[in-house]
Amino acid sequence: MMRKKRKRGVFPGPCRSHGPGPATAPAPPPSPEPRRPAWTGMGLRAAPSCAAATASAAAAGAELRRRPRLCPPPLALLLLLLLSLGLLHAGDCQQPAQCRIQKCTTDFVSLTSHLNSAIDGFDSEFCKALRAYAGCTQRTSKACRGNLVYHSAVLGISDLMSQRNCSKDGPTSSTNPEVTHDPCNYHSHTGAREHRGGDQNPPNYLFCGLFGDPHLRTFKDHFQTCKVEGAWPLIDNNYLSVQVTNVPVVPGSSATATNKITIIFKAHRECTDQKVYQAVTDDLPAAFVDGTTSGGDGEAKSLLIVERESGRYVEMHARYIGTTVFVRQLGRYLTLAIRMPEDLAMSFEESQDLQLCVNGCPLSERIDDGQGQVSAILGHSLPHTSLVQAWPGYTLETANTQCHEKMPVKDIYFQSCVFDLLTTGDANFTAAAHSALEDVEALHPRKERWHIFPSSGNGTPRGGSNLSVSLGLMCLILIVFL
Repeated sequence: MMRKKRKRGVFPGPCRSHGPGPATAPAPPPSPEPRRPAWTGMGLRAAPSCAAATASAAAAGAELRRRPRLCPPPLALLLLLLLSLGLLHAGDCQQPAQCRIQKCTTDFVSLTSHLNSAIDGFDSEFCKALRAYAGCTQRTSKACRGNLVYHSAVLGISDLMSQRNCSKDGPTSSTNPEVTHDPCNYHSHTGAREHRGGDQNPPNYLFCGLFGDPHLRTFKDHFQTCKVEGAWPLIDNNYLSVQVTNVPVVPGSSATATNKITIIFKAHRECTDQKVYQAVTDDLPAAFVDGTTSGGDGEAKSLLIVERESGRYVEMHARYIGTTVFVRQLGRYLTLAIRMPEDLAMSFEESQDLQLCVNGCPLSERIDDGQGQVSAILGHSLPHTSLVQAWPGYTLETANTQCHEKMPVKDIYFQSCVFDLLTTGDANFTAAAHSALEDVEALHPRKERWHIFPSSGNGTPRGGSNLSVSLGLMCLILIVFL
């Protein structure tokens, strides 16, 4: 006599029948065990197709409906629920969501490719792009759950936001330039032109600096040492005017240094009214002459003065013309460094051709070798007196030592430092040369041009011993004092 097997999954105890017969219906004969799908590949089970999954779900539901209405088996209910949920996402099975982290990264690169850490508004624009990048990764997080590139990008975004002090909340960049176009942000409308195909190249920036006795670095990276006593225009174009006033450093010397700087930001449509800034020795204000510290309306000012060191160092950021100006006082004299887009720097009339940053110092005002090298004047007859220190306090050896402590690379800035110490005896000129080099590194767009080395007339690096350089310096000092 065969013992009846109780069907697995049925609750013990009586259940109500929905038809005639005994209270407990006999269990139907066991169904044959379903055939397991074959294993394929490296131990992986063949994945059923979406149609097969749907058919299986339907068959399971029909099987449950054909069975007598016994107490519902919990396992069967759970299976039916899971299959039903799976049917709700049948479309996802047919068209699986794709991880779009590559698109997010491409958009971020596109938004930041034209940015440079030296330009005005870099931090603001970079943070906007980072927030847009973070938002894109969040929208694709479900599809990228197991993607290592995605998780690396998320960690990278978090790290960059910490480095740049970016807040998680705030405006984001858009790949549509029409949305982000700001008429008072030079970088915004140049980026829009690139997107529309009007200009395939990012804007080119130029650098000009003046420091020391004074030493001038022009927009063309020509380096000159000049006299230029009195008031001279450094820049005079349709957007900006910069004038410097130089006075003799020591009696009997033709070397001068800057004791006054006047900067005029010209009125520009709706972005700013005309603003004038003026600094003189021992008066380096953190405001324009009208007492304001910014120009333009709105929260994001199109023109702004930032004081970095009280009475010693200020920065001016003109977003509407993509221009940055640094002004410092070191000792008794002022230094200036400026970065400006080439298309704006070269926007001037023929009558405005006297600009030291554009054309350099007139030949009659130069006290270098014609190549801009203050340490490369050779070929002159050197009297024995030239080997004596030119000014009390420094010999050639001590000047070299002091300048080398601040500037280990013996480029033109190092040699300018030596020249200034020998001609003035003022140790502050060491700091002036060092700060001038720091300003170059902060503002000059081409890293390979930060350092300028002595060169021959044909532009090749000049060789020779330290003795030749020393003799050249002493010869130049004689020229200055004669």
